[in-house]
Amino acid sequence: MQSIYLETSIIGYLASRTSADLVTAGNQTLTRDWWDNHRKHFELFVSEAVIAECAAGDSTAAEERGVFLTDLPMLEITLECKTLAAEIMKKALLPKKADVDAIHIAVAALNGIDYLLTWNCKHIANPSLRRIIEGVLSDANIQPPVICTPQEMINVQ
Repeated sequence: MQSIYLETSIIGYLASRTSADLVTAGNQTLTRDWWDNHRKHFELFVSEAVIAECAAGDSTAAEERGVFLTDLPMLEITLECKTLAAEIMKKALLPKKADVDAIHIAVAALNGIDYLLTWNCKHIANPSLRRIIEGVLSDANIQPPVICTPQEMINVQ
């Protein structure tokens, strides 16, 4: 069975109320459809970073996000993950605030995860950054996960 690392934005879209923004609302609907009808075909994982991000902020919203984390295996953020994330940050010229985004990529890659599922198209699922990220991972002899959105995963099984 193929594996998926769920980045925090996926959990956020699942738990949030439908947005008034048409594009965001569509992405939320796609995410919920993927969750309800397609996730069963994959082994799902999160990391300590996802748990921490989902627990942050409003306690009611954090509790709603936490429902989706129940029973998902958690991957550890090791020193090797932090080192690789720093290299991704450096090579991709990511801003300091994107450090957790680099951690998500490093955790997924170092654990041999097949797909990294995200709606973060600024620092993770950004076509111009994917090439750089894949280059950093290839240089380290690490197979990169396929970085994609739920829309791209609907027909993957």
